[in-house]
Amino acid sequence: MNLEVREGVNLQPYNTFGLAATARWFAELHDDQQALEAARFTRQQGLSLHVLGGGSNVLLTEDVQGLVVKVSSRGLRVLSDDGERVVLEAEAGELWQDVVNYALQLGLAGLENLSLIPGTVGAAPIQNIGAYGVELQEVFAGLTALDWHNSHIRDFSPEDCAFGYRDSRFKHESGRWLVLRVRLVVWHTPNIRLEYGLISQRLAQLGISTPTPQDVSQVICAIRNEKLPDPRVLGNAGSFFKNPVISAAQAAALRQQYPEMASYPQPDGQVKVAAAWLIDQAGWKGFREGDAGVHRLQALVLVNHGQATGLQILQLARRIQADIAGRFGITLEMEPVLF
Repeated sequence: MNLEVREGVNLQPYNTFGLAATARWFAELHDDQQALEAARFTRQQGLSLHVLGGGSNVLLTEDVQGLVVKVSSRGLRVLSDDGERVVLEAEAGELWQDVVNYALQLGLAGLENLSLIPGTVGAAPIQNIGAYGVELQEVFAGLTALDWHNSHIRDFSPEDCAFGYRDSRFKHESGRWLVLRVRLVVWHTPNIRLEYGLISQRLAQLGISTPTPQDVSQVICAIRNEKLPDPRVLGNAGSFFKNPVISAAQAAALRQQYPEMASYPQPDGQVKVAAAWLIDQAGWKGFREGDAGVHRLQALVLVNHGQATGLQILQLARRIQADIAGRFGITLEMEPVLF
């Protein structure tokens, strides 16, 4: 067998929260053949599957009894270019930011608003990652995934993926699909997206009136670096809660009580509310209990100050959820996957 399966592996180096947990079995996947061998191993041993990419969207609350696979495949390529529309393909283990940089270096537009989102390519369609007015589904051309149940490799179209806000079919079929590679659509002609006022403000401060995709990417990277703590310094998984989407009637009622509430009308008539604003308004920003806390500058980020356990962070998250539900009648949904 080409695959190396190790036993009793410490997962602390493999998650950005820096949480201690042990994988009963662990394997690193570099290609399709190793993925097929890992699928066979789990079936033979009767094990569950747990997938790690960059470890930036997981919360380890206990030791993992199944097989943990870290996807480490690499490769970036141009599949097609008709002079305007370009399709890129990236292996699942590539860092997402490396794909953004690759497109920008080729002079291609479309990924710039998704700059500096942590994690790997394989995790991007599972979460339908998004930032600053753009979601992955808008630049998604397809993916190839391994069916863990029968070792079949299948291509998925955008329609096959059932994308929603921070959602996809893969989240609802957890443990079945392993994303192997992803295809993205980018463009030679930019369509600059500046829906978020903070980007426009920063560009204006820099004296940039006609921004390029590179300009937008650099500004977004600067904003994210200011707002989000470096996990190498302070353990975290980025944004911990989704921005909730509520009815227009509920949003109007809340706005009467909280005129300054950060909210964004959606195409379907509903309203997206900034989870960070809700948590900040409730007084949680900067909260700390032991080594589990809320970041002092960004209320949406839960942090590990050093020795917190996953359970302690989960308990804090549930306290915040209960408080927000009681104050505003809004249910916050956690983004990280619980192991």
